[in-house]
Amino acid sequence: MSKPVTSPEKPKTPTHVAIIMDGNRRWAALRGMGPVEGHRVAAEKTIKPIVEHAVKRGISYLTFWAFSSENRKRDSAELKGLFTIFRDALKSNLRELEKMGVQLRIVGDIDWFPKDIASLAKEIVKSTENKNKITVSFALNYGGREEILRAVNRILDKIQTHQRASESPVTEEEFSEQLDTAGTPDPDFIIRTGGDKRLSGYFPWQAVYAELYFTKTLWPDFTPGKFELALKDFSKRNRRFGGGKFKDYLKATRQFATSTLGSSKTRGT
Repeated sequence: MSKPVTSPEKPKTPTHVAIIMDGNRRWAALRGMGPVEGHRVAAEKTIKPIVEHAVKRGISYLTFWAFSSENRKRDSAELKGLFTIFRDALKSNLRELEKMGVQLRIVGDIDWFPKDIASLAKEIVKSTENKNKITVSFALNYGGREEILRAVNRILDKIQTHQRASESPVTEEEFSEQLDTAGTPDPDFIIRTGGDKRLSGYFPWQAVYAELYFTKTLWPDFTPGKFELALKDFSKRNRRFGGGKFKDYLKATRQFATSTLGSSKTRGT
């Protein structure tokens, strides 16, 4: 009697992937280009394929960190070039995402940018609010500490305007509702390209249980294939959130010991 055919187990897929798009300037420097050309290539050729692959893999939320609050320190010529890229993206590249059924959101203080950029960003957020294929957020003029301060000040403003009792303790849920990411689940998976192994202030509140993945690949070279490698790595992670049964630890320890001993024998140690 033949055994019943069982379908392979479906790999775990994160609900929300957040990406630190690092390495654009190094990519340009390696090719003898100007400081903003890596950003231009990434905006025109990298983001859309990553979004398409996220949709294919059933990811519901995707966030790209496009401009940090610390990036405001860059010289005026580079900032001018970046603003031009943002304008082009808002008028063209992001419109392509809109046609795909993507809901677009902005995280960060968008009003710091020139008025036309802020207006275009708000307009596309409004025009895509009923799209539901995937929610894609762009962190623009975003810094984690600034976001937390904004949330605190929003709560203080509610107290001062008598919308909230001052003696009531602030809960995690209430605080989360005041963050820029309100309405978006915390990221399960954060990817940083470019080789650095730090978050640099990216989602300090939201990232407490996020799995982290660092790759040396520079952002303009980050293809759907490399995205898939990261997602396969995520699918192997055992996420316990501080819980888990002891028998699970015993199993994981045995697997680790077996793989470690096997590697040692292979190396002849």
